[in-house]
Amino acid sequence: MSFAPFIKEISYFTDTSRYFEIIRPLKHPIWLDSCQSPERAGSPSGRYDIFSACPTHYLQTTGANTKVQSFKPFDELITADARPASVENFADDPFALVERYLPNSPPAMLADNESLPMCGGAIGFFGYDLAHRLERLPRLATRDSSLPDMAIGIYPWTVIVDHARQKAYITAKSSEYGEAPYRYLNHHLNLKQFLEKPKEPFKISVFESFIKANSYFEKFDAIHKYIYDGDVYQVNFAQRFQAQFSGDPLVAYLHLRQINPAPFAGYIPLSSGAIISLSPERFIACDGDRVTTSPIKGTIARGASVPEDKKAADTLVASRKDQAENLMIVDLLRNDLSQTCNQVSVPRLFELQSFTNVHHLVSTIEARLKPGHTALSLLRAAFPGGSITGAPKIRAMEIIESLESHGRGPYCGSLGYISSCGKMDTSITIRTLVAEGQRITCWGGGGIVADSDAQSEYQESITKVAILLRSLESEFGEA
Repeated sequence: MSFAPFIKEISYFTDTSRYFEIIRPLKHPIWLDSCQSPERAGSPSGRYDIFSACPTHYLQTTGANTKVQSFKPFDELITADARPASVENFADDPFALVERYLPNSPPAMLADNESLPMCGGAIGFFGYDLAHRLERLPRLATRDSSLPDMAIGIYPWTVIVDHARQKAYITAKSSEYGEAPYRYLNHHLNLKQFLEKPKEPFKISVFESFIKANSYFEKFDAIHKYIYDGDVYQVNFAQRFQAQFSGDPLVAYLHLRQINPAPFAGYIPLSSGAIISLSPERFIACDGDRVTTSPIKGTIARGASVPEDKKAADTLVASRKDQAENLMIVDLLRNDLSQTCNQVSVPRLFELQSFTNVHHLVSTIEARLKPGHTALSLLRAAFPGGSITGAPKIRAMEIIESLESHGRGPYCGSLGYISSCGKMDTSITIRTLVAEGQRITCWGGGGIVADSDAQSEYQESITKVAILLRSLESEFGEA
């Protein structure tokens, strides 16, 4: 049996929703999206889109248990109704279990010696509440979701869409796993007329916050007391919004990726709904021993005119409060990385990055992975991301658990891939909605420090997600 990586080119389309429509009927499809589109061809927001389906193993962690479903090796692709060949349950560390099932393979190299992001590996999400498996934290917030704390597929093949080269490839750990998806994708992409399956209409009610303004201000005051008492320096506090919906969540995602494109977006269908993420924030990337993390701290709404927008950007860049908030998280992440890395440095501090509705301050931290550590041990040591917890991290998470009424679930966790060749890229799942049953949930938050203003923080938590909520209500609201 050959284990040389399998790489074959398929037809390229800038609108990558076409690829997802094709693999969607298969088992556990997934889409990591850089939000390119025909209208935004060549945008610098992202280079690769990654798709896959039909994992050999599917790991779901809930509380202390991880259920691992195994699927038989296949010559043809399995559909959504396929049943696993076996199911096992483990109490082991979830990150160690992913490492155990993740195969090893050399990188997928093109003819000009450039490597593609992956040729198969682990793809999925690590929810924020997975932190309870890593630290001793109280369980005070209500859990009203049936979603797992982690859902990771071990995918032997992937579709890689390279927008810089305007090429698309099927990659796999070997030809045994690559030929079937190549035939399947090649057949559908080369049809003279591509016919999308009709989508079930999507409808949504008005989003409502779980916390009234007065209650938010009371919790803000409680956080300020913790800060003034010397308990903590910063707490990332979030409020939750919820609406009722019906129909196909993919319709909502395809709309949102057009009006609010983000470089670390993704769509994960689930048995009872979907994760819809339009995240602008990278968590951790790893390529060989080179490690990068890019925390966002500091946000301001964009102006309605060019002069107003420039004034807003200049105000953010000059804000001592936002710089201090950002620097706290940079120091926290430097400490987190130092557990598994050396040569930790900060080449870019307080860099302005602009998105559809807000400007952000983004810093970049780089490091080198220590011998004996892997992408997964790196991810575990830094999880969850400091930019969405606070500093010191553990105390901030304890305060979050006591003040936020409901568990965060996938929000503020991480979505991404760990390739079987050792590469990794992950997001922080902010600007993220979770569709489950007939409800759709979204969160907006921000870091509270000593000189934060309650009204400003409250408004910022709304501003960050307003474009998502209002655009869904406007486009799909029930009359």
